[in-house]
Amino acid sequence: MTSFSKILSKTDIKKRLTVPIKFLKSLPSFDGGHAVKFEARDEGGEAWAFQCSTRRRGHPKPVLTRGWKAFINSKKLKTGDKVSFIKCKNRATAKTSYRVRAEKEIKIFGATIGYAPL
Repeated sequence: MTSFSKILSKTDIKKRLTVPIKFLKSLPSFDGGHAVKFEARDEGGEAWAFQCSTRRRGHPKPVLTRGWKAFINSKKLKTGDKVSFIKCKNRATAKTSYRVRAEKEIKIFGATIGYAPL
């Protein structure tokens, strides 16, 4: 199981989600291209279609573009909330799947004390 979690920034909310380079190996093959589509299921079992793109030249800087805005709008995510992507592999069938988890930031008196799953 491979995963990453991220506290969302203003850019993550308004434009695209920056993905750690090490997570690229967990995604389906780019087949020589600069973008790949994949599906991830949330905690409620709903399927979300995403596209991960990289720059064509220089540092790859992977980002989630297509599908990302629909996801954050549906979950009402804001700056400071948290998102996690998890790659899972079924041992019996060797089939790969992805999960996405959104968590709302919990604050008391302006201080973050944790995160609550949606």
